[in-house]
Amino acid sequence: MFQRLREDIACILERDPAARSSWEVLTCYPGLHALVLHRLAHGLWQRGWLWLGRFISHLGRFVSGIEIHPGARIGRRVFIDHGMGVVIGETAEIGDDCTIYQGVTLGGTSLAKGAKRHPTLGRGVIVGANSQVLGGFTVGDNARVGSNAVVLKPVPTGATAVGNPARIIDAQADAAREATAAKMGFSAYGITQGDDPVAQAMKGLIDHAATQEHQITLLWQAIETLSARQGESAKAGCVPPEAQTTDQFDAAALTQLVK
Repeated sequence: MFQRLREDIACILERDPAARSSWEVLTCYPGLHALVLHRLAHGLWQRGWLWLGRFISHLGRFVSGIEIHPGARIGRRVFIDHGMGVVIGETAEIGDDCTIYQGVTLGGTSLAKGAKRHPTLGRGVIVGANSQVLGGFTVGDNARVGSNAVVLKPVPTGATAVGNPARIIDAQADAAREATAAKMGFSAYGITQGDDPVAQAMKGLIDHAATQEHQITLLWQAIETLSARQGESAKAGCVPPEAQTTDQFDAAALTQLVK
């Protein structure tokens, strides 16, 4: 038990720059208090002490503002940051090293008793503030759920889900950006630079326009070079005055507008 507690404190000190000491984490972090009480409630629930498990879960909700059903399964080194308003349903499963922010709901969309109604989070998943993950599907290892997202379908390993209803950003397309983010630490609140699909589309259009302009410039430069070899009169006839023979498209300035 104490080994798990030491792990929990260490993971909070690692992921929260506001945490200054183990004593502060132990006494002032409601996410830690909720997890400790949940382990007691879950142990009672598994042994058939259902009412007592629910009652301790209720006390944990009163103390921390975090509601975790005693039937939920939670792995090691899970960090519930701030925590107020977090709701974790009965059949939810949370893998090791996950981070969950305030206002998150791991809820169900089915009324069938005994069925898998709540989501399963793989290892290292980050669920951003006020997001809702609803249904008995799986969010893959190291996936991210952006703040305020409403996720109603599975999220592949390493992918990012943003929006309402959530859209999935392909993990391979985002790999380079995530590698850079990893050097600076995990993605706080489940947000990375490439989370907004609209901004991503705009950046793609800007890059495409810049590439086209560069290719047109190269073509005019080639025509100008060939004309120069044939003499000034030929050059004047082949290259009109308005032809753009130098790159003028400022892709970087437009990209800044959609960041």
